[in-house]
Amino acid sequence: MSLTALPATDALRQIDAFDTIIDARSEDEFALDHLPMAVNWPTLNNQERKLIGTMYVQHSQFEAKKRGAAMAARNIAAHIERELLDTPRDWKPLAYCWRGGKRSGSLALILDQIGFRVTLVEGGYKAFRAALVADIPWLVQPLDLRVVCGTTGSGKTRLLHALAAQGAQILDLEGLANHRSSVLGAIPGLPQPSQKRFDTLVWDALRKLDPKRPVYIESESKKVGNVSVPDALVERMRASRCLNLILPHTERVALLLEDYDYFVQNADHFCQRLDVLAEIRGRALVDAWKAQVLCGQVAPVVSDLLTEHYDPVYLQSIERNFTQFASATAISPADRSPAAMVRLAEQLLAVVPG
Repeated sequence: MSLTALPATDALRQIDAFDTIIDARSEDEFALDHLPMAVNWPTLNNQERKLIGTMYVQHSQFEAKKRGAAMAARNIAAHIERELLDTPRDWKPLAYCWRGGKRSGSLALILDQIGFRVTLVEGGYKAFRAALVADIPWLVQPLDLRVVCGTTGSGKTRLLHALAAQGAQILDLEGLANHRSSVLGAIPGLPQPSQKRFDTLVWDALRKLDPKRPVYIESESKKVGNVSVPDALVERMRASRCLNLILPHTERVALLLEDYDYFVQNADHFCQRLDVLAEIRGRALVDAWKAQVLCGQVAPVVSDLLTEHYDPVYLQSIERNFTQFASATAISPADRSPAAMVRLAEQLLAVVPG
């Protein structure tokens, strides 16, 4: 037999050595989080897992195991017919389920009998998750972070993307979180990942970075929407050198109208999001902003949001939390355009190659 088990900490280090990573859990478990690059081959699907679990607890464990085995056999057969009939013998998969290994073990046993070299993750996803969380501080510690600071609308994300296009290393936490990191930052139609999924995405991004080269990152707070940035990364960001991206107020307003066009196009949605600020800025002011929005005066509201809310909050937070912000290097693009950000990225990388 060629079936082996790998401790979760070793799976972290060797994850790229496998041809396929198979998650044998149900679809809902997979959606909540999974190993990087994993494919979902449920041994029991959502409905079957619920049915067998109920039978196991409320009726007979023995009957539940018989019924579950029959379901698992049919599902595994379908996976093999769908995915493996043309797969060569030297294919090397890594498989896992939740913790106990029954679901991934059933799949792996059959694959092993076919002749494939199958490896299981000891302790399953739960062990991998614990190892991943413990690994993040070690990945963060050696990084040379360059924190792109700047008030809302100054183009921090545009600059990050321009730097990446020039070959620099970036860590785009807002991109990983599907959120623009503010009370109005939720993106319509794009749900945020679960906290576990976000952690995995961050870990996967961190492990691919070269500690010998600078890494550019935005000056995020501890939370990006509903997900929390790992503590070790927050602490490292706040202690790192800073760049202060400066853009004139009118350009910032125009940039936000471009990046948040869905608010311009949907006044009702914008008004609903503004309600979140009522407790902070007062109902009267928020109602006044909503009235302007409904009259088509979006730009003046965005301008007021910057001066009345975002700028004071951001400046207080950045000065309090980022220890090197006082000595930050000021940088300014010619304007808000992507082309101007590309030129600024080129200038930065000419001084400090990324």
